[in-house]
Amino acid sequence: MASPSFIFITGGVRSGKSSFAEKMAVDLALKEGGNLNYLATGIASDQEMRERIGKHQQDRSIGESNWRTIEKPAHIGEIANMFGSQDIILLDCVTTLLNNELFAVNQQWDASFLNEVKENIVTGINEIRNTGKVLLVVSNEVFHEHLAKNQLVFTYGKLLGQIHQQLVSAADQAYLVEMGVPILMKGMRS
Repeated sequence: MASPSFIFITGGVRSGKSSFAEKMAVDLALKEGGNLNYLATGIASDQEMRERIGKHQQDRSIGESNWRTIEKPAHIGEIANMFGSQDIILLDCVTTLLNNELFAVNQQWDASFLNEVKENIVTGINEIRNTGKVLLVVSNEVFHEHLAKNQLVFTYGKLLGQIHQQLVSAADQAYLVEMGVPILMKGMRS
């Protein structure tokens, strides 16, 4: 059976999904060969985010794996040509990417703008998928938490759900990580 080329991984905040994705990427690189690439979408905008980014960087530096880190908080399709057929790419994470795209400009969140953001994210992910060997995409499952009646939060959650549906539809495998335990939701184990 052929190995998956597109893997979607989601779960609640601090569920262990990033650690699972990193381990899966390393295992794929060891099994099949390939260069490890970490596509980071986070922006160190406050102390908590700086600490989270630092922890992820430290986690990747431990061990014998050699990661190339690319920081691209928005417009990820612009860097698709940086990857080749031997690259295993871990994108972490879609929720941060969506947040960055939505708030990058002072824009009214009308239907046209929201659709443009959604298409830019999905298209960018697909462009990277088409250039690399394997793409692992991490996201947060915000629907596990109560969505406030705030229109902004509701719109964000709805848009994220639409992006997730498109990505899962295109993925070879999809996992939900709960309390550090990955649950295969789509595809077969390789």
